[in-house]
Amino acid sequence: MTGVQGVEGKVVAITGSSSGIGEATARELAGRGAAVVLGARRTQRLDAVAERIRHDGGRAEVVAVDVTQRADLERLVATAVERFDRLDVLVSNAGIARTGLVSELDVAGWDAMIDVNVRGVLYGIAAALPVFRRQGRGHFVTTVSTSGLKITPGQAVYAGTKNAVRTLLEALRQESTDGSLRTTSISPGFVRTELVDAVENPDVREQMQQRMAEIGIAPEAVARAIAFAIEQPADVEIGDLTIRPAVQN
Repeated sequence: MTGVQGVEGKVVAITGSSSGIGEATARELAGRGAAVVLGARRTQRLDAVAERIRHDGGRAEVVAVDVTQRADLERLVATAVERFDRLDVLVSNAGIARTGLVSELDVAGWDAMIDVNVRGVLYGIAAALPVFRRQGRGHFVTTVSTSGLKITPGQAVYAGTKNAVRTLLEALRQESTDGSLRTTSISPGFVRTELVDAVENPDVREQMQQRMAEIGIAPEAVARAIAFAIEQPADVEIGDLTIRPAVQN
């Protein structure tokens, strides 16, 4: 089934799949017949997501994954191969956001975003690319952000990490134009997820939560966009998708 059109029968590993876009993507793809391997730190929530998928007739496996640990990504990929004989798609969705002016020098926050948003993606590529090369086909789908498209004060480093990944995927695409590898960057705008809950400044956090509640789209909308990219025929690559609320400026 590797490389065929559609989602049914494909094997997809997803990081950050215990909630939000990752959970919605797991449920969307499993509902379309994919086998999903779920990775996140919150294993209790992962188990609940997997149980719901299985209850609905889908196939799901769970792996405890901290994307800052390379061995965890290797275990995620290995689980997919051991359980389902291959891996067709890696959805790198885990991400964190810290806000603040560069002049505030939140070096710890910078390090955390670089570790999760950049190194976490690189570790996933390092784990999955040898499998994709061996199979002769594979697909990297990565969640970036509209924050990298419209730069605003307070999000410089966050946007920088997302644009670093966007650049990385484009370079990987150009290195892989033999048709064996596809890359897709998904740029969501305001989506109703837990992403901004970790913002440390309480005033900024409240403002972002309110804005998200007012205009945010459902994570299922992003999940459908991811499914659209995955379901294309093997000779078609959706390189970039931006999906935002129609009222977001």
